[in-house]
Parts: sequence; C-alpha cells; structure tokens
Amino acid sequence: MSQLEHIEAIEKRLWSAADNLRANSNYASNEYFMPVMGLVFLRHAYSRYLSVKEQIEPKLPSRGGKTRDLTKEDFSQQSAIYLRPKAQFDTLVALPDSADRARAIIEAMESIEADYDNLRGILPKGEFQELDNQVLGQLLRTLNPEELKKVKGDVFGRIYEYFLAQFAGQGAHDGGEFFTPVSLVSLIAHVLDPERGTVLDPACGSGGMFVQSARIVEEHGDSPTEKLTFRGLEKNATTIRLAKMNLAVHGLEGDIQKAITYYEDPHELVGRADYVMANPPFNVDEIDADKVKSDPRLPFGLPGINKKNKVSNGNYIWISYFYSYLSDKGRAGFVMSSQASSAGGGEAKVRQKLVETGDVDVMIAIRSNFFYTRTVPCELWFFNRDKPKAHKAKVLMIDARNVYRKVTRKIYDFSPEQQQNLLAIVWLYRGETDRYLQLVSEYLGDVTDEAYGCFAVEDELGQTFRPLPDFSDALKALRNSLASFLKSQPQTGPQADVLKELEKETDLFEQDIEQFRNAARQAAQQWDAAPDTNAALLKLTQAFEPIAEQSRDLIKQTDLIYKLATRLIDTCESECHAKDSDTWVSRDITRARKAADEARGIAVEQLKQVRYFWKQAHWLTERFPEAQLRDVEGLVKLVDLQEIEANDWSLTPGRYVGVAPEEVNEDFDFEETLREIHVELEDLNAEAVTLAATIKRNFEELGV
Repeated sequence: MSQLEHIEAIEKRLWSAADNLRANSNYASNEYFMPVMGLVFLRHAYSRYLSVKEQIEPKLPSRGGKTRDLTKEDFSQQSAIYLRPKAQFDTLVALPDSADRARAIIEAMESIEADYDNLRGILPKGEFQELDNQVLGQLLRTLNPEELKKVKGDVFGRIYEYFLAQFAGQGAHDGGEFFTPVSLVSLIAHVLDPERGTVLDPACGSGGMFVQSARIVEEHGDSPTEKLTFRGLEKNATTIRLAKMNLAVHGLEGDIQKAITYYEDPHELVGRADYVMANPPFNVDEIDADKVKSDPRLPFGLPGINKKNKVSNGNYIWISYFYSYLSDKGRAGFVMSSQASSAGGGEAKVRQKLVETGDVDVMIAIRSNFFYTRTVPCELWFFNRDKPKAHKAKVLMIDARNVYRKVTRKIYDFSPEQQQNLLAIVWLYRGETDRYLQLVSEYLGDVTDEAYGCFAVEDELGQTFRPLPDFSDALKALRNSLASFLKSQPQTGPQADVLKELEKETDLFEQDIEQFRNAARQAAQQWDAAPDTNAALLKLTQAFEPIAEQSRDLIKQTDLIYKLATRLIDTCESECHAKDSDTWVSRDITRARKAADEARGIAVEQLKQVRYFWKQAHWLTERFPEAQLRDVEGLVKLVDLQEIEANDWSLTPGRYVGVAPEEVNEDFDFEETLREIHVELEDLNAEAVTLAATIKRNFEELGV
C-alpha cells in the first residue's frame, strides 16, 4: 500500500471515529466543528514540533556541559510552532478521567496564543466547555493513533484539510462555502505557478489558496515564508479563525482582514498584487450599485443594474476586482460560475472589454459535482498581465468536463495524474516542453516501479509487501488447508473437475508471474537507458504497452484463480458433504480463504497501478505526439480574438473545442461496477438512517 493510500485510510478512519462521537451525542455539526478542528490543529502542531525538535536538538550549542534550552525562534525558523509542555498533545492524552480536560485544552490554546500574536483570540477555547469530559477524552485518543507517530511528511496538514472538507460536506459552517475542493485549488495554484510576491485572496474562506501557493514554492525548493506574502479578505469571523489556523497548521502567516469585499478594500492592493486567487460566491444579486459605481476596482464599468438599483449579478464585479488588483506583471486564477463566460447584456460588454485587453490567458471548464455544497458546473479563469506577445491575441480553451474521478456518489475530483495531465497542456502552451517530457518520463518510470512493486514494495511504516508472491503463498496455504480432505475423496468425485481446472490455472499463473517479473526487469533497463527526448519517450510508451496488458491479464487470472478456489470449497461442502468429515477443519479453511482474498485484493490493486501509469503516458503522447500544443477535439483549442468576437465574446471552452469522440472503456469491470453500486446503496441507506434520526430528534424537540 502506498503512503498516499495509507494516509487516505487513516483520514477516513479518524473522521469516522470523530463523527461517530458526534452522532452518538447531542451535538450538532456546527457545535462540534470548531472543537474538533481545534484538536486537529493541536495534534498537527505537535507532530511538527516533534519533527523539528528531533532536527534541532543535536545542533544546539553547549556551554559547561549544559545544552541550551529550545526556544520559540528555533521552531519559527523551521515553520513550526513552539509548544510548552502543557500544550503538547501527549500531555493532554495522558490526562486522567478525573481531570478537567476542557480546562486543560483551553490552557494549552492560551499558551500558544501567548507566544504567537497572529493567533491571539483565534484558537477555539470556550467551545470545548460544550463537550463533556468523556467525549473529549475519546476525541483526544482518536486523534492520536500510534501509526501517525511513524509516518513522514505533512500528514496532519492533509488530515486538517480532509476534516475541513468533511465538515463542508455537512454544511457545518457557513453552508460549507468556506472550503474550495483541494483538487481545484491545487490546479489553480499550479497553473499560476507563484514564485515570489504578494498573494491576494479577496474571498479567502479557510485559506486553501494560500496553503496551495506555499506548496508550489516548496516544490521549487524555496521557503514560502521568505518568498510569499499572504493577504486575504473574508466577511465571516469564524471563517477567518479557520483560515488563520489553517495557515498556522502549515507553518504560515497571513494578514486576513474582516471585510465585505464588494464595498471594502482594506489592503489597498489595486494594481499591486502579484497573484490573485479566489473562489468567490456565485451569482450574488443584491450588490448596491451606488456604493460600487465609482470603485477604482471596476476598470470596465458596471455590469447590468436592475430596477432596485442593484447589480443584477455580482460575477463580473468579482472578475473586474480580480483584474484590477493585478500589477503589470500579475497573474490571477479563480473559480467562477459557468454562466459568466457566456452571459449577455451588460456582462457581455464588460467581458468584451476584458478580452480586448489580451490578458485573458486560460479558460478551463469543470463538470458539475466538484463542490461539496453545490452541484453546478464551473470554470477556472486565468489572467496574465504579462503574456508573451505571441499569445496576446489568443486564449487557451480547455474543456475538462470529461476529466474526473468519482470520489463518492455525489462528489467528483481530479486524481493527481489527471491534474498533472491538464497542467501539461498549459506547459505546452507556454513552450515548457521539458516539463511535459519529464512528466511522460516519470509516468513510464512509475510503470517500472509499480511492476517491480508487484514483487516487493515497502510502505511508509517499513512493512514489506510482496503482492504477487504473497498471493501465491496464500493460495498454497488455502490449498494445503484442503489437502487432507481432498486426499480422502475419489479422483472422480464432484470436486475433481474444479480441482483440475484450479491446478491448471495455477500452473499457468505461476509461469505468467515469472514472465511478468522478466518483463519488469527489461522495462526498467529500457527506461534507465532512454534519453528524455520526445522520440525516445514515444517509442518507450509503445514498448511498455505489452507489460501494461500483462498486468491487466494477471488481474483477470488472479480473480479467476481465487474464484476457482472458492468454488472448490463450495463444491466440497455442498456436494462432497465435507463438513461431516473429520479432515475438514472449517475454522482453518475460513481463515485461509480470508487471507487469500486479502492477498488477492492487494495484488490486484498493485497490478492496476502498472496499467494506470502507462495509460497516463499514453493519454499525453497520443494527444500531443510531437510534444507540441495542438488542437484536440473535445479537449483543447488555442483560440484567437477574432473567433471569440465571432462568438459574442464567449469564453466558454465547449463552444470552441468541439465534442470529443466517445472512448471505449477497455478496462470496464462489471464486478467492480457492482461493488460501486453496492457502496452507493450503503451510502443511501446511511443517509436515510441519519435523516430519520434528525427528523425524530426535531419532532422530540417540538414536543410532538
């Protein structure tokens, strides 16, 4: 299991445990929200503290045999928070049931605020008094699993974001609008590719845009605290607390002001921001026209006004503001309602003026269901005030509505690779061919790594898995658990045909495993020897297709062999009356069968990765065989301003790129689809139970 998969499993388990506590108490989501996020904040701060402490202590100077004490400054230099003993998570977890946990947590928060002015008055404190002592104890233990003390990287930063997302899905605060899906924020940040300067988010919510910008700088090997300055505007006081906690939990600081952005501009950054990133509220229709008509942030004038002297739709107020904040080299990326790109009337006039500046850079259409609290489709807009001359009269249109993965029945997002593939199109547009070729090369390298991983892979806890050999061993153990009984049966008995087929398929499977091992070895040698030129990578992608097909065939064989083994057990029990025999040990057979099924699942998931990464390389090289941007039907087109003018100045990508040819899904798995349907049914049943409990509680509160 990869570290990412392992962390995803931890996230789900932690959330499930925390949410079960709420479900079994009298607390509503909005009452539970801030205390839980406060404890996740504390736990992450403690993880960072321990990690940095381990790095700092060996380097501390000594005098007279005594080592200098740790200081706040030691941790600030490493983007971590210094924690006094009372604020350290292990101290809180170790409290006995007789202790006042709420008081102890409040004192922990107060000690942090005393050391960090930017968090003063921000961290949750009084909210903990709403939770009883036992619930707090369970929460503390839930958020402190032993395995999290061993994982590497910004794990609790991820978990903080995951909990934000889950609470957003429940509408626990502000209708869930405080949270923009990470995959969209990450794509915006990567397209903008910030290096240094001021990042402004005029509708900053929980601060996700700032966190992702910082990650881009870290990916470049630089310190975000040295390179970026964060400025935010947000109208909701609770959301500002979330944003400041989110920044602190990632070792960042920012100046976030409470303001209604339509009418206020406390940062006074018109014409001075290097980057603007935002996900503003869509389609707001109650903005007072008199208050904004003279605003310097409206360089293209007001869009339509209704009879009540209100702006008919606030989308172009936001769009104009974002543009006006940019410096002459600034770049903006933001989420916007899909209605805006082709809106008519006064909005169309504003859009025409905007397009005529030549600063609209990229438009990306996103399908519906990417948000937790609204199902509408949206588009990502990008401005660049410093576009190269060759692109000044063009706009890159990308229709990504067919690019997504299904997270739940209601929610979609981008996989990391889907995001990278969309980003690769932007790289080609910008002439960054080396980055495109490096990505293709990395995918092909992943093919070889995942193929080798079928025989030995180590997770982040140091555990080694041997997916294919482990499955073979589990099958042998299952076969051995049946051996005594099978020996007692006549060779022409009901079990004979199934046993014969199982043995034949097992022999073929072992031979194919060895062939696959040799293919993996050869592929690794080919990848090591190939230069990162387009011609070499095209050739290598074609050369790797057989190993991708082998991995798919092995998945089918794996499933077939396990089915034959279970059919053999069923036949022995139903037709050979195995349970009446002393040689049939049901407990051992059940245990061996379960172990074989678990090993099968691990092997199948590992094998899937081989073909998955090959398909990513193939997706890119098939569409851009010359490693140069070209129009791809249904996906991308570089459109000039004359064509945009001919289409009523529309910026809707689907209007230009055409319709993609229907793809045949060669990997369609009927059984997997049935499993997904089953999971969806379980989700619906769980929702029905929750809804019934809520209705019952509401009736009880009404005294009905």
